[in-house]
Formats: sequence, C-alpha cells, structure tokens
Amino acid sequence: MPARPATHTASDVMIAARLERLPMTGYQRMIFMIIATAWLFDSIDLGSLTFLLGSIRTEFGLTTAQAGLLSSMSFIGMFLGAAIAGMAADRLGRKLVFQISMIFWGLGSVWCAYAPTAEILGYARFLLGFGMGMEFPVALAIVSEFLPALKRGRYLAILEGFWPIGFIVAGLLSFFFLTYFDWRTMFLFQAVPAVFLFVIRIFVPESPRWLADRGKLDEAEKVMGQIEANVAKRLPSGQKLADPKPLPARARGERRFSFLELWSNGYAARTMMIWTVWFFALLGYYGLTTWLSALLQEAGHSVSKSVVYTITISLAGVPGFIAAAILLDRWGRKPTAVLMLIGSAVAAYAYGNAASTTMLITCGLIMQFFLFGMWSVLYAYTPELYPTRSRATGAGCASAIGRVGSLLGPYVIGVVLPVLGNSGVFALGAGSFVLAALAIGLFGIETKGKSLEAISH
Repeated sequence: MPARPATHTASDVMIAARLERLPMTGYQRMIFMIIATAWLFDSIDLGSLTFLLGSIRTEFGLTTAQAGLLSSMSFIGMFLGAAIAGMAADRLGRKLVFQISMIFWGLGSVWCAYAPTAEILGYARFLLGFGMGMEFPVALAIVSEFLPALKRGRYLAILEGFWPIGFIVAGLLSFFFLTYFDWRTMFLFQAVPAVFLFVIRIFVPESPRWLADRGKLDEAEKVMGQIEANVAKRLPSGQKLADPKPLPARARGERRFSFLELWSNGYAARTMMIWTVWFFALLGYYGLTTWLSALLQEAGHSVSKSVVYTITISLAGVPGFIAAAILLDRWGRKPTAVLMLIGSAVAAYAYGNAASTTMLITCGLIMQFFLFGMWSVLYAYTPELYPTRSRATGAGCASAIGRVGSLLGPYVIGVVLPVLGNSGVFALGAGSFVLAALAIGLFGIETKGKSLEAISH
C-alpha cells in the first residue's frame, strides 16, 4: 500500500466537513431506512430462537444444557463474523462487506430449515450467526459516517430500535408458524429477505469518509458530489447548501493494522472500557432473553401462552429505545448508559422473583424497556470511540467480545438453572448489568455533540 502523509490532506478533512454541514433530508433518511430494514431482518433471525427453542428442544429431546449450547452456536458465529467483518470493512469498504453478510445469513437460514439433527442445526446456527455478526459493525460504521454530529446519536439509537421491533415481529411470526406450520418453515421464511442485498447494492453509496481516509480522494470526491446533489434536490425551493466549515488538520502517525490501532496511545483505555461493557451487558442480556419463552414453558405455561407473554413483554422495548434516542443527545452517552444498565439490573432481579403472572408481566415490561434502551446506547456509543481507519474494526471487535458473553450466557443459564432456579438466574443477569454500568460510568468518555474527527483525536 502506498505510504500516506503524516497529516490529513485538505481534501481528506474537507470530505468530513462537507458531510457535517449537510442538513438532514429524505436522502439521508432513505439510506438510513435501507440499513435499518436490513438490521430488522437480522434481528428477526436472531430473536426467533427465543420463541422456537421450546419446540426445538421437544423435537430433538434436548436437555437444558444441550439447548443452551445450541443457542450459543449463533453467538460463536457472531463472534467470528463481527471480528472479521470489522477489519474487512476498514480495509475493503463498508458496502461490499455489508452485502456479503446478507448472503451468509440467508444461506444459514435455509440450512436451519433443513437440518436433520440437533448437531447439524447447531452448525447452521453458526453460519447464520456469522452473517449476522458481520452485518452489525458495518451497519454502525455506515450510519455513523453519513450523519452529522448533532443527529448521529439519535439515529444510531433509532437504528438499534429496529431490534425490539424485529424481536416482536419474530414473536408474531413464530406464533403464526408454530400454530399453522412448524419451526422449520419459520427458518425457511427468514431466508427470503437476503435478496435485499440488491437494494443495498443499488441505493447505498460507499462511505466518502472511508474513501478519503484510504487515500481514494478522487472516488471520495465523486461520491461526495453525488450525495450533495441528492441532498440539494430535497431542499426547499431557493435554499442552498451552506458552505462547509473546515475541520482543523491534525497530525497522526503512519497507518497501522486496524486491530493494532485499537491498542495505540489514546485508544487502549477506550478499548478496555468498551470491551468490558459489551461482555457483561451481553452476558446478562442473552443469558436471560434467550430463555424467556422456555422458562415460561417450564413454569407450566403452554407454548402459545409463553410466546404471547414474551411478545407482550417485548413491546416495552419500543418506548425504551425511543427514550434512549432522546436522552443520548440531551443527557449524553454516559449518563444514559448508566441509567439503562442499572434499570435493567433492578428489573431483572425483580422479574426473577415475581410471585404472580401479573407481577411477571409487569417486571418483564420494565426490564425490556431498560434492556432495549441499553442496546441503543451501546450501538450509538461504540463506533464514536474510534477513527475512520479503524471504526468498523473497533465496533466489530467490541461486538465480538460481547458475543463471547452472548455465547456463555445461554449455556451458563442452562447449566445453573436446575441448581439456582429462576430467581438465581435473573440475579446472575442483574449482576452482569451492574458491572457493565460501573465500567462505562467510571472509565467512559463523553461524545455528545462532537464530530467523529474531534472524538477520534
């Protein structure tokens, strides 16, 4: 690769300045909605196992530990997918890697539908998880690099809000398919949205920030011009784009391999902090939610009732991510994160000790409100911590470490459930959320209202 100068070139800096000064119009919202729709499809695939696990256990005669291991296979795939895709996206581009991710999870869904044994289903879930893990960090990089600082937190939080919507849709689809078909038909149906990659290919441009950072300034200029033209078309009659306010050129060293960049001066502390947060937050989250429907069935509720209860509980995730989207740009990232994590801990503990179905639903609603708010903060905050040259790698590796927690969570719950019971399981989840809150509260930095370039330096 040709050597790069030690400082940003004027064109490199101006690309970021030109993006920052763009008003939000239907064009940026169209790009956002395309990415968010793909995110929704992935969320449906991931969330569906919560509702299908009970039926899969019955068909294959799995123990709780075996069912937990099956759930964890998705997260092994997500661990590898997130880590590899982040580094690939920083080297090869956001758009290409995003499209490849959709191919993997589409093939994984088809394989799940035709898996003859629990072992083969585990391998299929691994492939599905690999594709899903690839998509998340790349989607975050695309959205964060297209939006100006004043809108970035809100839209990233809204993007994550498509996860609870996807979870609810997964529940509704599961209820339909389990009533009239079976869990295999549900997986086959979930493969269809993979064709959405053609929409990505046609309508979503490559990130001009990434192009400029890679030294592809002519291509960055071309894409930036197209973006400005599309935004200008959507402005009120007579209104013109404001002149960009140049960002100050800042010295930087030679480009490192993107993973090593995470451990360079100024970023190592951020990396340790955000890895800790992701690990414990996802350990608690997936340890609890993957088992929600199955735990309700073990408590004596029918399959259909447990699915309905889980869907009902998930509805609170919608106001949860809306609240996070508002608070992120008003309070800031750190206080919102601490609020959502501590709220999740208290609600999870109360859920595990609920004495009646009414209390169970009430505590579940509160728990999901804070849990989905927590997700919104994590996905908004993480890509802001790193420079463009390693942003997808930073988001991907943090997500990958989180997937280690995701992997351990369902399996640990499956092992300890017979020993500790429901209350012990949810106390374990609550403790994980408290540790995540301490990490971000004590060691996190505030990024509200700052350009990506200002934060990265």
